[in-house]
Amino acid sequence: MKLSVAALLFAAAVISTSSVRAEGNAADVTDMQALRSAVRTDKKAFVASVLELTDAEAKKFWPLYDAYQRALDMTGHQRNVRVIEVVGQNKPLSDLHAKAIAKDFISAAETEFRAHRRLYNGVMRALPAKKAVRYLQLEGKIRAVQAYDFAETIPLVK
Repeated sequence: MKLSVAALLFAAAVISTSSVRAEGNAADVTDMQALRSAVRTDKKAFVASVLELTDAEAKKFWPLYDAYQRALDMTGHQRNVRVIEVVGQNKPLSDLHAKAIAKDFISAAETEFRAHRRLYNGVMRALPAKKAVRYLQLEGKIRAVQAYDFAETIPLVK
């Protein structure tokens, strides 16, 4: 009995310590729900708080960031329009239409990859390597959360 109570108290202490640490330190982005919330509130401010850029670094970084976000917005919009079109039909697709949609999805993914490559090249030149990789990791986590949220709401085509 005493052992199970002690184990329970230890588990509670670990959980509360990790949640306090996550709330108190914007750089701790392992809590995906907290990340989701921070990004929804103000993604750019969150990125700034995690990176802690100097003025010189910020001057080089933010134009790269803004260009990348615009590219993501464009390809995301294209993909969303296609998905909404398919879901809105609520009927089976023809093979021809399905092939066109698949081609559009690949085209959007290729455009995103090129934008990501430009971002990578620019960020690696603009920031110290550790900050650059930190941002690339952070952006990857943000994109993963956003992709999950999108995937969770969209049914498979019929």
